[in-house]
Amino acid sequence: MAVRKRRDLTNAVRRFAQGTQWPWVLAAVLGVISLVEAALYSNPSDRGVAMFVALGATVPLAFADRWPVPAAALITAFVFAMLANTVPTTGAAVVAEVMALCIVASRTRRLISALFAVPFVLNAMFPLGGEDTADIALLLTVVAVAALAIGDARGLRGEAIAERDASRTQVAETMREQAAMEERARIARELHDVVAHHVSMIAVQAETARLTTPDLPPEGQQRFGDIAESARDALGEMRRLLGVLREDAGGGGERRPQPGLDRLQELIDGARATGTPVRLTLRGSVVSLGPSVDLAAYRTVQEALTNARRHAPDASVEVSLRYGIDALHLSVRDDGQGPPPAWSEGDGLMGMRERATMVGGTLRTGPGEGGGFLVEAQLPIERASSEVARAHGEVTG
Repeated sequence: MAVRKRRDLTNAVRRFAQGTQWPWVLAAVLGVISLVEAALYSNPSDRGVAMFVALGATVPLAFADRWPVPAAALITAFVFAMLANTVPTTGAAVVAEVMALCIVASRTRRLISALFAVPFVLNAMFPLGGEDTADIALLLTVVAVAALAIGDARGLRGEAIAERDASRTQVAETMREQAAMEERARIARELHDVVAHHVSMIAVQAETARLTTPDLPPEGQQRFGDIAESARDALGEMRRLLGVLREDAGGGGERRPQPGLDRLQELIDGARATGTPVRLTLRGSVVSLGPSVDLAAYRTVQEALTNARRHAPDASVEVSLRYGIDALHLSVRDDGQGPPPAWSEGDGLMGMRERATMVGGTLRTGPGEGGGFLVEAQLPIERASSEVARAHGEVTG
């Protein structure tokens, strides 16, 4: 409990220090203290002047965060007015001077910081208050130089932290772009297999129709031959342009057919075998999807189940597929704790989004309304006109 209270207090102090109100509060506190010191230690005849100078040496600290050089110059001028006259030099004024010099040194160039040190060095050599104030002048010089050195070190540390954060951000962005490129390459390899299969079927069917159709006129044979030749040319171009993706993958690629929603039950059974309770819900009239959409739907469910097992291992998952008139609405929701307040998409979610976008769909990820994490995709369905009419009757009837 004590450790928690100390941590809460430290966080509160840090939030206060990072806020914009702290210079005003400190200026007010130091101003009141300086007024009390001036009233206590000054002569009655000089009390009004002493209190005015005391305020002048502390109040400008309120503006030091926004205008550090003018504020520090005013405070320095009033501190030297204390040294040159009979009014007492207050401790609050010295504290305000130290803080102002630290701010100046941390936010400006070293030349400006050096200019602020000059009057203190000259005062140490030739005290404004005479030989009786030589010790105080020397002490103020040491304090001022130390404040400037601390401020300069703080400024250098802030620059180093800013450069480190910028470098980390740049590295993270580069890694994110690299991950996106790798994911797009993997998607392209899979789609290459799908498209290559269909183009090959076009070539085979055109050639078969040309050879097996009886009484086909010569013009028809020529057309079928042209179709087969164009399909073979397209297949060759695809292999030349996209074959490099397999080389970048470091192997010959997967020889099995690309999966689709026909293997969804197999995917869900595999998730259940690892201990994740999964419930599948189907709505609407199930229709066959285009190969790329079918693959995107399967990979989306696969990645969502993998993320659920990884980030919410004790949660149950609900997979829902709703076939609409022109779109498949797919959602995967778990009942875990959900994402942390500051979360960002990883490579898996980014890959899902790339797949949905590539087939003309959309994807939304984030916290679910009732808790947990939700992956929701809308993928297009291409139907024949008769299927559209039948599906419309089933949905509205």
